[in-house]
Amino acid sequence: MKRLIFTVIGFFAVLSLSSCGYNSMVTLDEQVTQQWAQVENVYQRRAELIPNLVATVKGAADFEQKTLTDVTEARAKASSITVDPTNLTPESIAQFQAVQGQLSQSLGRLLATVEAYPQLKANQNFLELQSQLEGAENRITVERQKFNEVTQTYNSKIRTFPNNLTAGMFGFKTKGYFKADAGASAAPKVEF
Repeated sequence: MKRLIFTVIGFFAVLSLSSCGYNSMVTLDEQVTQQWAQVENVYQRRAELIPNLVATVKGAADFEQKTLTDVTEARAKASSITVDPTNLTPESIAQFQAVQGQLSQSLGRLLATVEAYPQLKANQNFLELQSQLEGAENRITVERQKFNEVTQTYNSKIRTFPNNLTAGMFGFKTKGYFKADAGASAAPKVEF
């Protein structure tokens, strides 16, 4: 009889511990998923601007075709990578980030090459697209930061005691973060 009483008490203790922590973990997991969708949304916005930018640049006589090809290929590659929001591992985020980084580098080379074309720099359509692209890049930075914040909250919740017991019982796993791009810690070289 004593054993039954302890079993029932233990069951209710685990149940109350689980339900309190479980519900908040589900809420935090949903916040991470929602924020991931927002990150993908701002990357998609950037990808949608690229064809118009490339078309505008193509209009400039003798513009370097390789640069345009690189941007177009990088966009196609970046658009083909998707990450399952239920599997936001450090590896999957790193792969997504690497492909998006390649696109950013290609765009950077394109915009640097434009400096040699004064007619492009004076083209109102190009200037507007460039401004929209800069805005998209800023939104990407903000949304990545928000993603890391909600992920940190979620990861902390499932790793702290007694929540780690509930997380283990129900299969909650830590999520990956966006990390600084390679070389971001090195200061740029400025020469006059």
